[in-house]
Amino acid sequence: MKNSKKIYKVEEKVPLKLLLPLSIQHTFAMFGASVLVPILFGINPGIVLLMNGIGTLLFILITKQKAPAYLGSSFAFLAPGTAIIASEGFQYAQGAFIVVGILGCILAYIIYKFGTSWIDVLLPPAAMGAVVALIGFELAGNTVTGGTIGANLMTDTASKKDFLVFFITLFTAIIGSVAFKGFFSTIPILISIVVGYIAAVFFGMVDFTPVREASLFTLPDFSAPKFSASAILAMLPVILVITSEHISHQVVTSNIIGRDLLKEPGLHRSIFADNFSSALSGLVGGVPTTTYGENIGVMAITGVYSVQVIGGAAVISIIMAFFGPLAAIIQTIPGNVIGGVTFLLYGMIGTSGIRLLVDQKVDYSKSVNLVLTSVIFIAGLSGLSLKFGAIELQGMVLASVVAVVLSAFMTILKKLNLINQ
Repeated sequence: MKNSKKIYKVEEKVPLKLLLPLSIQHTFAMFGASVLVPILFGINPGIVLLMNGIGTLLFILITKQKAPAYLGSSFAFLAPGTAIIASEGFQYAQGAFIVVGILGCILAYIIYKFGTSWIDVLLPPAAMGAVVALIGFELAGNTVTGGTIGANLMTDTASKKDFLVFFITLFTAIIGSVAFKGFFSTIPILISIVVGYIAAVFFGMVDFTPVREASLFTLPDFSAPKFSASAILAMLPVILVITSEHISHQVVTSNIIGRDLLKEPGLHRSIFADNFSSALSGLVGGVPTTTYGENIGVMAITGVYSVQVIGGAAVISIIMAFFGPLAAIIQTIPGNVIGGVTFLLYGMIGTSGIRLLVDQKVDYSKSVNLVLTSVIFIAGLSGLSLKFGAIELQGMVLASVVAVVLSAFMTILKKLNLINQ
């Protein structure tokens, strides 16, 4: 049977009647996680929404409108950033954000000069696929345990209403992804959020106080950075994490849209745009940005890859930074609704990693590949945590570091002819 879902390619223009709902869909997908980071840092989310939007538009421009990606708040900086804020203040964390962003831009130039062949050494397919899968699988628990933005179903206080709203949202997302046709097949995530939200309102689970109290016009809180050697040194290891994360996201997106984004527009362009956005955000009082897995999941489900839609979501984010009621409405969406949606989205991202392993025809009869994937998966999912001063490595962050170190070690063993197959 022919697939009735309309695919919108990266450079393809989307009809005006579809542009707004498709863009709003991406805004909903990123919002919960993106505003959580500034909340944890103790700053106003308005400046972050503004810089997310500006950063995304710059990313689209720098990558020649060939790489669909939404830039949201990065969680990789959370642990060192929190430690710096506690000891020196947020402005010194800003300075460290800027330095890491600039170093990322320098790395982009090195990649431009020397190419990407090193990726096969430090992140071969057996390692890359595992890291990519962990982007989704690591977040799986958050969808039902509360976590950062998910539902709170695994507590004694969870009610039947909590479960009902969660499953209504999830069921709508599943049905929409596989059965909706025509226009509705492009916005299943948005529809599931709306249906879940209506259910939550019906069950009396939505507090409209933030909407009533929101000012019509708000001005983001700008602040100037300060610099200290201790803050910068504490933040430096994050460069390895965000580089691994960026490459993984680009590989996932490449698989989804059927193009090699590492070659065109090129890893040097996308990694420069990502880090330039982080540096610029830190300069005015925001937090570092990164390409967002939630939005990659939306593209995977909907088949809409148009950068025009991503750009539309960026514009909405910028408007939200100044228009209080709009942001307030989204903030009233219960965690059970977000949890129901991300239950599917995170699974789709995880499956993209498995797809990468299949597409690259990774041979698990070879012990090197078997060991790489196995150790990386367990490093990311076991709950193991390693601390180096203010830096804490766990989950996908730890798995990314393990992937690079272990892959390099295996390469050395191969060079010395010490591999047994």
